[in-house]
Amino acid sequence: MLDAVLTFLTEGLTHATWGQMLVYMLVMTQLTIFTVTLYLHRSQTHRGVDFHPALAHFFRFWGWLTTGMVTREWVAVHRKHHAKVETEEDPHSPMIYGIKKVFWDGVSLYRDACESKQDMEQYGRGTPDDWIEHKLYGAHPYWGPALMLVVSLALFGVIGAALWAVQMIWIPFWAAGFVNGIGHWAGYRNFESADTARNLLPWGFWIGGEELHNNHHAFPSSAKFALRKWEFDIGWAAICGLRAVGLAKVLRVAPTLDVRPNVRLPDAETLKAVLTHRFQAMTDYYRGVIIPTLADEASHAGENLKSIPRRIRLALADGGRWLDSEGSERLQAVLAKRPTLKTVVEFRGRLAALMEQRGAEQALKGLQQWIHEAEESGIRALQEFAQRLKGYTVAAATA
Repeated sequence: MLDAVLTFLTEGLTHATWGQMLVYMLVMTQLTIFTVTLYLHRSQTHRGVDFHPALAHFFRFWGWLTTGMVTREWVAVHRKHHAKVETEEDPHSPMIYGIKKVFWDGVSLYRDACESKQDMEQYGRGTPDDWIEHKLYGAHPYWGPALMLVVSLALFGVIGAALWAVQMIWIPFWAAGFVNGIGHWAGYRNFESADTARNLLPWGFWIGGEELHNNHHAFPSSAKFALRKWEFDIGWAAICGLRAVGLAKVLRVAPTLDVRPNVRLPDAETLKAVLTHRFQAMTDYYRGVIIPTLADEASHAGENLKSIPRRIRLALADGGRWLDSEGSERLQAVLAKRPTLKTVVEFRGRLAALMEQRGAEQALKGLQQWIHEAEESGIRALQEFAQRLKGYTVAAATA
């Protein structure tokens, strides 16, 4: 009898090897990642994809079992993050709380945000509101992880507790800490969005595609996060597989930008494309106008482009929005010595303001005036950008 008890405690019911336990852990944690990115994020929060009711309920159950997170709370916190991004009301912005706080203690920020009943009501609308949500998933969120602990102990014995602990910290570390923290601190940017979101890697395998964080912030409602030919989103691959067997319906993907040739004046189609692809337009402007102008002026002055601090060069992409007072002063000093660069930076600011105008007619007139002045500026890079901008059009999105 004692031997049987000791065997159970050391090996559980499965008598699994270390290799088998490793495979089990990876499968379970990745299934939890898929629950978060596919169901909570892309489906419930942003309505980019719908899942078959049976699959959607499985995701709800699995999230409850392995994380204890309540759908309504997760959705509300993330929607508020997008609505208030990089402001003092953002639930988990590294710009406000600091990268160390968000990375190491993102869970507490999430829990604090869930305490606001007003936010839960305002941002949590449209999430499951049925009997099982009220009586089990929402009412007893910690029963799920407790049940998971029992299952892990039964399957693997005492070592099951360690496997369970890894499962419990998986989402808090990779989602609450890594994506919400590092995803706004390090990486590359395809789009000069109005926040600090960055793509951690171009290949989203490990965190379900959430690595492509800048792409997501540029087009939040898109079910597909990979927006460049060299990028890969494993979450999108899963959606395509589920769609093929009738378990998923894609509702939205990011529209594609196209450029019409020989457009004399910007029209309503141009305006629609500029507003739809505002972050792409600002990215094109930074790379096609500001950087070449900066390089040209540095060359004429006999300077090395790298003599300007990288932080200042990057700040030109957003007008220095995230610089502190010292950084802003250094940026203004750089611009004061480079009149052409100062001009194109001012044009950038005006273009950004145009994109925030209300009223299509007024916005179109402003865009036409901006393009006319850009073409008359005598600055070649600015003229070429204006010519391209006139031809902007929204191509049919393909999913």
